[in-house]
Amino acid sequence: MAALQTQCLLRTSCFIPSQLPPCRGRWRASLQSLPKLQSLIPFEELTMQTGQSTIKRNKNNSLITAKLLAIAEAAADRAEMHAIIGEQRNNWNHLFLHSINSINLTASLMAAIASIPEIAASQPLNLSSAVLFTSAAGLMLLVNKIQPSQLAEEQRNAARLFKQLERSIRSLGGSTSSESDVEEAMEKVLALQKAYPLPLLPGMLEKFPKVVEPTKWWPKQRKTQRKQGVAGNGWSSEMEKEMMGVLRVLKSKDKEQYVRLGQLVLSINKFLSFAGPLLAGVAAVGAASSIGGGAHGSWPAVVGGALAAVVNTMEHGGQVGMVFELFRNCAGFYRRLEEEIEYNLGEEEEMREQEEVFEVKMALQLGRSLSELRRMGSYSSPSYEDEVIEEFAGKLF
Repeated sequence: MAALQTQCLLRTSCFIPSQLPPCRGRWRASLQSLPKLQSLIPFEELTMQTGQSTIKRNKNNSLITAKLLAIAEAAADRAEMHAIIGEQRNNWNHLFLHSINSINLTASLMAAIASIPEIAASQPLNLSSAVLFTSAAGLMLLVNKIQPSQLAEEQRNAARLFKQLERSIRSLGGSTSSESDVEEAMEKVLALQKAYPLPLLPGMLEKFPKVVEPTKWWPKQRKTQRKQGVAGNGWSSEMEKEMMGVLRVLKSKDKEQYVRLGQLVLSINKFLSFAGPLLAGVAAVGAASSIGGGAHGSWPAVVGGALAAVVNTMEHGGQVGMVFELFRNCAGFYRRLEEEIEYNLGEEEEMREQEEVFEVKMALQLGRSLSELRRMGSYSSPSYEDEVIEEFAGKLF
């Protein structure tokens, strides 16, 4: 009995905290603090918060992707619209060209026939010839104002750029996209819309500008539009020297050349646009003056009508307006490369594009190999003057 009582006392003392040995006080404090730790960080609440943040982040990414897809669809629709309008305005150029030439040549033939003395109906022929020459002069004034070949080139270039923009926007979809990508895509669409408007009147681009400037179809680059790069992305001093040489050649040779050629073509187009209607008007006056004045007054109408047809063929058959727009777009292409290089050179290394990717992109856009592009770094030296540089940066155009 005494042994049983002693065993029961030992078992009871194991479950009484106050009777624990002093060396086990730390364990007693730990056991008493366990409920407090569990109340501070409940596992279920932590799991719920993590799940809610993940759902919110996925929802935000899905919304950004939906916005980018909507902008890409709009860009694809714009590209199709510009392609259709470009084909229509190209047809305008052909129809007006052949119609005006037919009118001029028919009126010249009627005036020539009316100048024959044996023809009894010379007055009706001269009157009809004068009416046709007047109509031709009016049509030439209208066509020279809108320049259908230039309108067609604008729409063709816009369709190509909108297709390119659509592909670039579709490549942005993913978990790495942000709201700044959406804003950048919207700005690019609006900049293209402003550079190549769809409506003819009002809003048509000036066909005879006083100053020839490169076309600008891209928005101004902002620092918030670029994703931050990786530290140490490879922009060595040789790479900076190479890009500075390319930039100098682009400014002094390529862009300047196409601006100068555009100014020359614009001057030729202005002269042809003035000469065509003037010759048709002279022919109309000659045909009208020969109604009651005999055969001698018909020859100015014949010669004037023939020359008017020749000038019209040179202007619209040769598509001088399209050539002017082509030169202006080429100058804009090199201007965009200039801004791209200046932006990267002006930023910190972490904000620049990766060296090898940027170098390959520049080489392809300039139509050069990497070795040819790297040799242009020598032009960054101050010892080279702009007049001494004979090489062009671009070989694509």
